[in-house]
Amino acid sequence: MLVLHSPESQLTITLAQMKVVYRRPDENLAKAETLIAEAVRRGSDLICFPEMWTTGFDWHYLATKPREHEEVIEQVAALARRHRIWINGSLPMVTEDGRIANTSILFSAEGKRAGVYRKVHLFSLLHEDRHLVAGDSLTVVNTPWGKVGLSVCYDIRFPELYRSYALQGVRLVLAPAAFPDPRRDHWQVLSRARAIENQMFLAGVNRVGNEDFGPDGVVRYFGTSLLVDPWGKLVLEAGEAEEELLVASIDLCEADELRSRMRVFADRRPELYELS
Repeated sequence: MLVLHSPESQLTITLAQMKVVYRRPDENLAKAETLIAEAVRRGSDLICFPEMWTTGFDWHYLATKPREHEEVIEQVAALARRHRIWINGSLPMVTEDGRIANTSILFSAEGKRAGVYRKVHLFSLLHEDRHLVAGDSLTVVNTPWGKVGLSVCYDIRFPELYRSYALQGVRLVLAPAAFPDPRRDHWQVLSRARAIENQMFLAGVNRVGNEDFGPDGVVRYFGTSLLVDPWGKLVLEAGEAEEELLVASIDLCEADELRSRMRVFADRRPELYELS
């Protein structure tokens, strides 16, 4: 099968590895606008931020500022519109019943919510499941570059989610994260495995810096944001300690091309697999 490359499949993507100022969305948004302006200057179509990049994880703060969360979402939409760039990252969003969800939103360059995904797998080790509501569906977004899937951090440990996206024709999955020590090796191995087994691009953007979880102690985020291609090659990889802005141009048709040559999905035997 011949896969034709086209200008429409060419995406310039920026990974914005950053420190998050605890409970200060105003400061985080100001920093983000500077990063967005630089990404636009460097020709980016899409900029990706980490998990909970506007607030961090303060459970009391998240529960008591519902109006502020919606205002922040509108401010991010305005940034996308003003700079004419797509934006992704996870942030707190109020659900219909007034609870808080860890939500990955993909904003279009017009400032529209092109895709909204509530984190499905909540990280019980740090009690995320006690304070947030889990999502119950996956999100595939039709973008100018093809289908994009949304995930958040801990989701990367659940290969079924990524396989579901691949079977729907997703070429790129965005994975904002707050992955802490001592799991740095897991982060890279899992990211590359999800890309390889599903023949897709994966953009994982992690935080740097520390965060205080009270009785659970202080965690250190190790950065190492990365962009993996469908063959498992690291296209981009950041360092462990500093804020960085990484930019790459990729052709999402590479996912289609590899899938047409190495026909993993056609060779599957789903009738033999039982998942529960």
